[in-house]
Amino acid sequence: MITVHHLNDSRSQRILWLLEELALPYDIQCYQRDSQTRLAPPELKSIHPLGKSPVITDNGRVIIESGAIIDYIMRHYGGGRLQPDTATPAYDDYQQWLHFAEGSAMLPLLLKLYVSMLGDAGKPLSPRIESEIANHLGYINQSLAGHDYLLANDFSGADIQLSFVGEIAGARANRAAYPNLDAWVRRFQARPAYQAAIARGGPYSFAQ
Repeated sequence: MITVHHLNDSRSQRILWLLEELALPYDIQCYQRDSQTRLAPPELKSIHPLGKSPVITDNGRVIIESGAIIDYIMRHYGGGRLQPDTATPAYDDYQQWLHFAEGSAMLPLLLKLYVSMLGDAGKPLSPRIESEIANHLGYINQSLAGHDYLLANDFSGADIQLSFVGEIAGARANRAAYPNLDAWVRRFQARPAYQAAIARGGPYSFAQ
């Protein structure tokens, strides 16, 4: 059985959500961030040397990285659900969104957080960071125009992978300025499986 090594207020929440959407059995091993540093506890390093979450264990395997975990679960347990047929152009779009989430969209949001810790020393970087955030959120917003989800009206694992970006945008950017994106976040947060994942994973600061 899959075990999710779940860190509060982290990307591992979306792995719980994926498993709930697929109605798969799983166990949770919970970890709490340090209340002062907000870093993961050292116990996670006993699972994987990086000490990061999400990480899953399954049949003796240890899998890290959200995109890799989603791909692993889909290939081994998805049964073709929550992703397009691999022979279709829609699958290429699906893969593009999977990689875009962490490869492009998260970086400026993380930079905003880290640079803000520098105070005045970080101010020269702020215009470029804000420009990149607007660029990426604008792209998502435009892509969602007239659609419920990233692949038109078909909910998929790509929505789960990109969900953290949409949620973080509510905390570190003006998500209301991107109405299609904002509606998408509220739409996926209303899904029963999303709510079930919150119930199992515990309080989640970005469910807003």
